[in-house]
Amino acid sequence: MSPDLARAVVRVDGHVQGVGFRWWVSRQAGRLGLSGYAANQWDGSVEVDCQGLPDDVDALVEALTGQRVPGRPGRVSSWHVERRPPDASVTGFDTR
Repeated sequence: MSPDLARAVVRVDGHVQGVGFRWWVSRQAGRLGLSGYAANQWDGSVEVDCQGLPDDVDALVEALTGQRVPGRPGRVSSWHVERRPPDASVTGFDTR
């Protein structure tokens, strides 16, 4: 695993299920060359675990947490970002 990689796990709350949010995240992650997943959680939130180059991870975190993000479906009301060490076993980007 390259030490130049970064990872963030973002839990996004609001109106983010049933509106295409996970598929939008997947497209953004693909555009940025990130690996990981976006998954619906039992409490109505979406968890996004992403890793890749630090600037690209930061760009996705900003897209998830920014107040006015053009084209982002749903409505984000709050979020929590946790930085973790990259995981060499993760490849591709999945929606769950």
